[in-house]
Amino acid sequence: MGFMDKAKDFADKHDEQVDQGIEKAGDQVDQRTGDKYTSQVDRAQDEAQKRTGAGDSQQ
Repeated sequence: MGFMDKAKDFADKHDEQVDQGIEKAGDQVDQRTGDKYTSQVDRAQDEAQKRTGAGDSQQ
């Protein structure tokens, strides 16, 4: 099993934690940019969460 397969397997098994990490990363970007790109960050977070595990577990 290669690295990418292991990463996908981890994301599938730990969807909620991965989604929380995505949220925290997006919050940091918003904080560091003074919320200048909030709509773009939110859209990127949503797309990233759709691609992990069984789907978006955070809203």
